Amino acid sequence: MTDLDDLAGSVQRPDDEVRRSARALLDASLTGRLGDLAVWLAGAQGTAPAAAPRRTRLLLLADEVPARTAAVAAGTGVEVRVAGRLGNAARRVDVEDACTTGEALAALLAGATMVDEEVDAGTDLLVLALPDPDLAVPTATLVGLLTRSDASMVTATGQDDAAWMVACAATRDAMRRGRRHVPRQVELLAAVGGADLAAAAGVLLAAAARRTPVVIDGPATAAAALVAARLSFRAPDWWLAGTLSPDPAHRLALTRLSLEPVLDLGLRGDDGTGALLAVPVLRAALA
Repeated sequence: MTDLDDLAGSVQRPDDEVRRSARALLDASLTGRLGDLAVWLAGAQGTAPAAAPRRTRLLLLADEVPARTAAVAAGTGVEVRVAGRLGNAARRVDVEDACTTGEALAALLAGATMVDEEVDAGTDLLVLALPDPDLAVPTATLVGLLTRSDASMVTATGQDDAAWMVACAATRDAMRRGRRHVPRQVELLAAVGGADLAAAAGVLLAAAARRTPVVIDGPATAAAALVAARLSFRAPDWWLAGTLSPDPAHRLALTRLSLEPVLDLGLRGDDGTGALLAVPVLRAALA
């Protein structure tokens, strides 16, 4: 665990003095959310006023790019890195562990390695997405456990009543299995999260350690952010919620993280489109 402990311990908050300077430099007309975005990015960059990101990169923890994601990425001028799947999200975490503790730790560190590669190559703004519908129950389970919410409050909506009840029961049983692991984040990910969510948590933690801002997407990335925040309470200052999904777990996770979404377009899932669409808004705040 030494590498993970060192990584978490290296996270520092953005410079408050830079944030104050950025706030003071704002045009009187740039108030509200746009002003907040400009101040957030200035703090992350350590300079006021903030500069437009030179290279924005979508880290897609999937084996291929969904068509909608490819179209939106092209339209917003964001490069895409298909990082690949690390685990088997189809495993039923209500009855068995998602992976071993060793696999969860390896996935966390693999996510951190992705960030090192990107930052060393010049990426200065990351977008993170986990477009796998099989992560619905692990996502709801993590959010339920880490926000102390009932399974019925975190089970994804947008399905018929019978499917919702099945998903809610699976989430309830997975939460029972995972509850004893809550104080130990790697064990929790192994029991009810899985390698892909662990990798996402590693990305978020390492980005904070490398002082690189991240725009997160939907419920799965928000669930990973909850885990990463327990590893380092300073890390959420480096993250921006790009969008708000109709799924109740997403709102609960963002509220616990004190992250206000940039957009609320009713987009479901975690394919990166909501977070990508927030990037032009962030650029506009700097214009």
